[in-house]
Amino acid sequence: MMEKLSNELEQRFRNLEENLKVIRNEIAEAAVRSGRNPQDITLLAATKTVPVEVINHGISLGIDHIGENKVQELCEKYSSYDLERCELQFIGHLQTNKVKNIIDKVAMIQSVDSTRLASEISRLSVARAVITNILIEVNIGSEESKSGVLPQDLESLLPQIAAFPGVCVRGLMAIPPAGANDSETLGYFSKMSKYFVDIKTKKLDNVHMDYLSMGMSSDYAQAILCGANMVRVGSALFGPRIYNKS
Repeated sequence: MMEKLSNELEQRFRNLEENLKVIRNEIAEAAVRSGRNPQDITLLAATKTVPVEVINHGISLGIDHIGENKVQELCEKYSSYDLERCELQFIGHLQTNKVKNIIDKVAMIQSVDSTRLASEISRLSVARAVITNILIEVNIGSEESKSGVLPQDLESLLPQIAAFPGVCVRGLMAIPPAGANDSETLGYFSKMSKYFVDIKTKKLDNVHMDYLSMGMSSDYAQAILCGANMVRVGSALFGPRIYNKS
């Protein structure tokens, strides 16, 4: 049994090494096509359901940003991540009652979508004497079933969130509708890029448009072409997600 497990792990290591080379090449190509250096693009490995052994192998290969979607999973893995060489972020939907579990564990929360959530992040950050970097999640497709700030509310909400102590707005994040075709997805990415640039020019207090986080396994190259400087890649890097059936 241990030998089988070891063989499976070794195969996942090899697959990760091969996938990472392909992804880095595609990121570099897209960066150059968009008029930027490959170093300008941050690859964040989305590690939902990925075993810590595989994550840490990725870190040993130079992956220096990882992101978890679930609070419980992040907490279960936390003590085993190689965080001396890597930055941990939270990239999933975050309930206010679970902020306390991650507030001093993550370098950034990418999914802030309301003043209520920002207020709780602020309260706990001040209490624990930390500054929490956040991205504002934009519901770029205005989907009723999806979290995120509606595009038409972004401009009025940003100063409110930025005014909270203990938080620092570092940019925007978005996930286009899952059923969108390539042309529609590019349209959503282009809209996000416009919001990002427009907000940056306004130079709002405590709003630093450092990161435009968009693009995942199926569309990260297109996102980079549209201006993304952070992409969140999971299955293209680690293979299909394997869920624990126990």
